[in-house]
Amino acid sequence: MSGPRPTTEPRPAPDTVSELVRWAVFSCVLVPVVLLWYGTSLAGATGTALGLAALTGACRFLLRHSERCASHRGGRHSKSNTPVD
Repeated sequence: MSGPRPTTEPRPAPDTVSELVRWAVFSCVLVPVVLLWYGTSLAGATGTALGLAALTGACRFLLRHSERCASHRGGRHSKSNTPVD
């Protein structure tokens, strides 16, 4: 019996920004809950949640903007002699 057949269709690139934002939203919920659990005031936990949500929104905007700019340039780097990780 032979192994799995190779497919000619390339796999779609994972949407890493969406995954990162999902983890950030999870943290925006988890951190205030933990703060409340350890005795922080409701106002302090709410302020922390709002701050984390604002920071998450700003980071999401900047990441999406960076993706759009990179796609317009045709890649991650604009110069051909830039080393790749």
